[in-house]
Amino acid sequence: MLTFKQMEALYWIVKLGSFEAAATKLNTTQSAVSKRIQELERAFDLTVFDRVHRSARLTGKGEEFFGYAKELLERRDQIVEQIISKEALVRQIRIGVTELTALTWLPRLITAIQAAYPKVIVEAEVDLNATLRERLAADTIDIIIVPQIHGTESFAATRVGEVDNAWMCAPALVSGKADIALADIARFPLILQGGLSGTGFIYARFLQEHGVSMQRILASNSLIAQIGLTLSGLGVSYLPRSCLSHMVTCGALRIVQTRPALPPVSYVAMHRADQSHSLNADIARLAAECCDFSSNLLDPGRGTRKRSAGAGRKGL
Repeated sequence: MLTFKQMEALYWIVKLGSFEAAATKLNTTQSAVSKRIQELERAFDLTVFDRVHRSARLTGKGEEFFGYAKELLERRDQIVEQIISKEALVRQIRIGVTELTALTWLPRLITAIQAAYPKVIVEAEVDLNATLRERLAADTIDIIIVPQIHGTESFAATRVGEVDNAWMCAPALVSGKADIALADIARFPLILQGGLSGTGFIYARFLQEHGVSMQRILASNSLIAQIGLTLSGLGVSYLPRSCLSHMVTCGALRIVQTRPALPPVSYVAMHRADQSHSLNADIARLAAECCDFSSNLLDPGRGTRKRSAGAGRKGL
């Protein structure tokens, strides 16, 4: 008899590349996963995996069966989501974000998901834009929140917000008026994100379009490291203006105005368009509601200052 457990075993072995990884994903043992595949092969008198190779490689019939398994599991999830209430829905959702979202409003989003879907298990991962897009294409993650690097994305995309970045440096690095032509930014050592970063990709293209010739570059794919290098006075970097405003206010960082200024970076929540799970679309909508790039988890007093400022405005 065909069972969903057999279908899940087949699906995750193929998606994750091994019986061991599938067992971990399904919270069971490797022998249990192997048994499910053996039961499947006996029931239909076919061989799913080519045992000659060490890796989990599908046979021709296995490829065909995998397509059916994927279709059945997606249809099952669709029926469950349509019939069951949000409060009773039991599922696992895998969310991928870049570092800035993790440092600002990710906890707020997770709290909102848990409030709307109390039985949904949320798994969150932080990685580079390029890696998250590869994971989404490979269907090993459900939804990602990343910079929008193309006008039209290849996945279903919901705009969640935008980030206003500015060139920043340690005050000692720039004397006099910090207002220069964009081309003159190349006079300084530049601390830039690599091409695997969405923001890095967008601004590399922007600088190239404006003919900025960059000579001295320090590359970093970590936002925290980028901030640290900038605070150390090693160069000028583009950093999120709002969530780091307290560092500018206290004099740890100085903004360098350029003409033209850096364009804002739009962020989108993306999921695969070929999957009909309504939960993914709902999470994307929640992300748009929760998005707040002005918050900063590394500045605990920021929330208090924002509330106090709001109270002061109400009293005017």
